[in-house]
Amino acid sequence: MVVVGGGIVGLAVAWELTRRGLDVTVLEKESRWAAHQTGHNSNVVHAGLYYKPGSFKARMSVAGNRSIVDFARQYGVPVEVCGKLVVATHERELPALTTLAERAEANGVPAKQISPAEAREYEPEVACVAALRVESTGIIDFPAVCHALVRLLDEAGVDLRLNSPAVAIRAGSTGGVEVATGDEVVQADALVNCAGLHSDRVARLAGLTPSAKIVPFRGEYYELKPEKRHLVKGLIYPVPDPTLPFLGVHLTRMLDGSVHAGPNAVLALRREGYRWGDFSAKDVAEVATFPGIWRLARKYAFPTGLDEVRRSFSKKRFAASLARLVPAVTADDIVRHGSGVRAQAMRRDGSLVDDFLIETARDQVHVLNAPSPAATSALEIARHIADQVASDS
Repeated sequence: MVVVGGGIVGLAVAWELTRRGLDVTVLEKESRWAAHQTGHNSNVVHAGLYYKPGSFKARMSVAGNRSIVDFARQYGVPVEVCGKLVVATHERELPALTTLAERAEANGVPAKQISPAEAREYEPEVACVAALRVESTGIIDFPAVCHALVRLLDEAGVDLRLNSPAVAIRAGSTGGVEVATGDEVVQADALVNCAGLHSDRVARLAGLTPSAKIVPFRGEYYELKPEKRHLVKGLIYPVPDPTLPFLGVHLTRMLDGSVHAGPNAVLALRREGYRWGDFSAKDVAEVATFPGIWRLARKYAFPTGLDEVRRSFSKKRFAASLARLVPAVTADDIVRHGSGVRAQAMRRDGSLVDDFLIETARDQVHVLNAPSPAATSALEIARHIADQVASDS
C-alpha cells in the first residue's frame, strides 16, 4: 500500500493498514510530519454533538473521541478531557441551543442544558442566557499524536518518506498503481490519498474526477495575554450558525495553560496561505474559475463574508466577538497567535460538503473532505478505509 499524505489521517491509515499485516509506504511532500492542517488546528478533541445523526462525522467523532484519548494515554501523548460550554448569548439563540442538545442526545454525546448560574460555576466570567455543558470534549496535542504514530510506524518497519511529493500517478502495467515522486517511482497494489489541502489534485493525478474541489479557508487565532488567562477556565463556544461549516470564534484553554481565541474564516489566497501575503496565482485562478465559489459568494458574501474579512484586519472587532462570550475581554487583552488553513470541499453548485467525503476507484481510496473533526476521528477514518481496502482485495 502507498499512502499519500503525512498528516494525522494519513499516518493513522498507515498504522491501521500495518496492524492488519500490509506493507506500507507513506509519501509526504514536506520535510516534516503534520506540517499543515494537523499542525495548525485548535487541538480540541471534539465530542460529536454538531453533526447530523448517522453521518460519518457523527459516528466517527463520537467513536474517535474515545479512541484518540485512549491512544494518547497508551502512548504518553498529553491529553485532558475537560468538557466545554456552548453558550447562547441572546434569547434568539435558544432554539438552536435546544436543537444542539437534541442532536447531542441522538449522537450519544453526554451533554446537558444548564442555566446561566450553573454555567458560571464552570466559567465565572461567561455571559449567557443558557448553555450546553458537554462533558466529553477534551484538549490534546495532535502533532504529538503524529509523532507517536511515526515512532510506531518506524518500529514496524514502514517505509516513511519525507520530501516525497506525488507528482504523477498511473495504473501499473500488471495491476496496482505507480506513484512518481520526482526521484523515483513507488509501486503498490493500491493507493490511499490523504493529501488534505491537495487531495483533489492527487485524485485528478490518479485519473479520478472528484465530485468536489478543495477551497482553502484561513482561520486566524489570537491568544489571551498571560495576565488575562484567568478569564477562561476551559473551553467556551458560541451557538454555531447551522448554515455554516464553521463553529464561530471561541475560547480554548490549551494544555500549557495558554488561552487561544478564534478562529475566524476568510478565503485563503493560497492552498497553504497562512497570511494575507501568501499568494499563489495558480491557486487563486483555480478558485476564481470555479463556479461553486461564485454561487457561495452570492449566498454568504454579505454580510457574513464581509464581517469575517473585517474581523481579520481589526483586532477591535475580533475582541468584540470574544466579548460576546466573556465580556471582560478587550482588544488590549489579546495578541495574534497564528493561523490554520481548512481544506473545505465544495461542489459546483456552491454547496459545502458537510460530511467526510471518501471516493474510490480501482485500487484507489481518496479522502476528499476531512476537515474538523477529522483529527479527532483519525483512527476511526483509518479503520473505515482499511475495511474498504480489505473488502476490495
